[in-house]
Amino acid sequence: MVLTGGVALIDVPTLAGQLASGDPPTLIDVRWRLGGPPGLEGYLAGHIPTAVFLDLDTDLCGPPGAGGRHPLPDPAALQERLRAAGVRAGHPVVAYDAGDGMPAARLWWTLRWAGHEAVAVLDGGLAAWLADGQATQVGPVTPEPGDVVVDPGHMPILDAPAAARLARDGVLLDARAPVRYRGEAEPVDPVAGHIPGAVNLPSSTLVDDSGRLRPPDQLREAVQAAAQQDRASTPVFGAYCGSGVTAAQTVLALELAGYPRSPLYVGSWSEWVADASRPVAVGEERVGDDTAGQRP
Repeated sequence: MVLTGGVALIDVPTLAGQLASGDPPTLIDVRWRLGGPPGLEGYLAGHIPTAVFLDLDTDLCGPPGAGGRHPLPDPAALQERLRAAGVRAGHPVVAYDAGDGMPAARLWWTLRWAGHEAVAVLDGGLAAWLADGQATQVGPVTPEPGDVVVDPGHMPILDAPAAARLARDGVLLDARAPVRYRGEAEPVDPVAGHIPGAVNLPSSTLVDDSGRLRPPDQLREAVQAAAQQDRASTPVFGAYCGSGVTAAQTVLALELAGYPRSPLYVGSWSEWVADASRPVAVGEERVGDDTAGQRP
């Protein structure tokens, strides 16, 4: 079900029924993969009927730089893109991607940050739609322009100092693969390792074999295990990854697990390592453990 507030996942049968109704949600295709190929090519070859394509890199984020590879977008530019995609104030939006859920979660997070609460992620994305035998459409879609107003600041964010404090005083979850977290490999950013005090909760532990987010009770168990219950019984969680895309899915998982509006470090590791004065930790850490190796 698409909600007017809070968080929601929507399944394929429910979306299909809503698209057949007289007032369907606005559907946005945000297929994206690190290193390509461009999602637009796949969208034009076949997409869910009525869906409009938005590019994660150019439509939903600012230019890469010192603020990371996927920094916050300029609010005016974002409003222009969303209106062109047909997003209307207060009208439900459904975001989907190829199936891993990460780009769609970043769109979900961005819309909620912009003050648009009525947004859901299609559970299983396009892969689930196709597996259910649903129809697709080829070519671009040009919707009636929307009237959404971008009012930034409705989801909490972390900057680098706040991320460091949360890693010390709360639970900062690193959503990257364990080898990247431990500093054993870094295929994307120039420095390997993690923010000191952060604990690893790989995104792969939050999804099932089909790439769909696990049920809320299983998500709660996963985040509580990462927290290790060494701090307050209800710890403050936050999340980061390489550039704030994978971690947006972690924030979505935290919502489902009962930790609403957990902060996202949008700049994430790509911003953290842009400043050589910030410390870098390697190896494993437990919550409250300051024994992991660090280098300046």
